[in-house]
Formats: sequence, structure tokens, C-alpha cells
Amino acid sequence: MNFAYAIAGSEASGAAGLQVDIRTFHQLGTFGLGTLTCVVTMHPDNDWGHSFTPMPPDLIAEQIAAATAAYELDTVKIGMLGAPPTIEVVAENLRKQPWKNVVVDPVLICKGQERGQAFDTDKALRELVLTQATVTTPNYVESLTLSGMESLNTIDDLIEAGKRIADNGPKAVVVKGGTEFPGDEAIDVLWDGEEATIYRAPKVGEHRVNGAGCTLAAAITAELAKGTELRQAVQVGKDMVTAGIQGRISANPPFDTVWQGAYTN
Repeated sequence: MNFAYAIAGSEASGAAGLQVDIRTFHQLGTFGLGTLTCVVTMHPDNDWGHSFTPMPPDLIAEQIAAATAAYELDTVKIGMLGAPPTIEVVAENLRKQPWKNVVVDPVLICKGQERGQAFDTDKALRELVLTQATVTTPNYVESLTLSGMESLNTIDDLIEAGKRIADNGPKAVVVKGGTEFPGDEAIDVLWDGEEATIYRAPKVGEHRVNGAGCTLAAAITAELAKGTELRQAVQVGKDMVTAGIQGRISANPPFDTVWQGAYTN
């Protein structure tokens, strides 16, 4: 049995976070489990606004201790952390055992948080978690922040961003162009420390679909847990996100949601 482990937040609609991670892990044939770091609650009576509540650090530590004691885990995905105390306790507990794969989806801020909170979160994430990453998967905006670049308009820009982010510690970086990247293609770039691999797919609309970033990082995590080589793991993630956007779910919230079940091997 291959185990895929996530340390991430919960999003009330199930459109992002730990719920997406577990669905993705299971869809790709791994045993998924997770540690909860925070709860993002939506309020339909307030235009679907969001509120953010972190878990107490000692409770996060207890969850990690239980998960790592229950199974022989060597592959973990780090998702929404959201606050420096959470980042500190997760980083400390990651260092307690060796990991073959640490996939970091570097969420700097989530819906429901004040923009000013991103600065301390950014600093702590860079110093404590990204330095332990074997792979990180920043989106367009996160790539700008982490690389210090002003724009990402070409494939060469995406590659340069990957190189700069790798200088902060991650062994490999997947820079996601997303809907913000110019052109008709959704382009992602993997920088593995030696060479760049380009992933292309036609854009499916011009609007973001919730859960795409979580799905990509979780798919990479599941495939790495199964022993898949990194370049192919990213390809599976890319294919799963594309299928999930094409088969997206529309409901009452003002956004569509990636459907992981649309992907088949």
C-alpha cells in the first residue's frame, strides 16, 4: 500500500484544501490521510465571504504524531498553513523524521485573511518550510512573490522564476502559468535543478476554477508516493487538473470547482 499524507486546511465547500487532497489521493490509488491546520468557513448569507480559523499548534503537533506513528510515511504534501505559529509547528515536526518527498503548495494567504498577514506568513514559509521542500508548486502570483520578478509573460520567464525559487531551497519547482499567463495555452514549467520541462494544455475558459492548485500538488504527491518519476508525476497532475476543469462542478457558490473524478488513468 502506498500512503499519501497531507498537512493542510479545510475549506467548507470541499472545493479546496484537505478535502481535495484526499479525493485526489484516492482517485490515484493511494491511501490518503491528513492533518488539519485551519478551517476556512464560507458564509452564504454574506455573499459567500470567508473566515479563517487556525488550529492550535499543539493540536496540529498531536495530529502529525498520530499520523506518522500509525503508518510508515515518506511522502507528504504541505498545503494551507496560514499563520506563523502553524508554520513553525509544522516545520519542527517535519524535521523529526526523514522524508523522501515533501511537496509544498506555498499558499501565502487564503480567502478570509487580511493582506497584511501575508508578509509574516511569507517570511516564515520561506525560511522554515520551503527549505525542506523537494518540490514546490507556486501559482502565478506566488511565483512572482517568491522569485521577486515583476511579470511572467514568456516561457523563459517561467523558467527563470523556477530557478530563482529553487535558490531558496526547494530541489524542484513547478511554476504554474494558469489563466494569468498570456495566450491560449495553460503552460506550467518544471525546473528540477538541472533542466526545464514544459507542460502544455489548451486553456479551459479564462476564469480560475477552485481546487486546481490543490489537485495538481496532491496528484504529484500521490504519484511520487507510488514511485513515479517526477517529470511523469507532474504530467499526471497536469492531465488530472485539465480533466477536472473540463468536468468541473457548478453549484450555488460563485465559483466552479475542479472534479477529480473526471480523471481516469
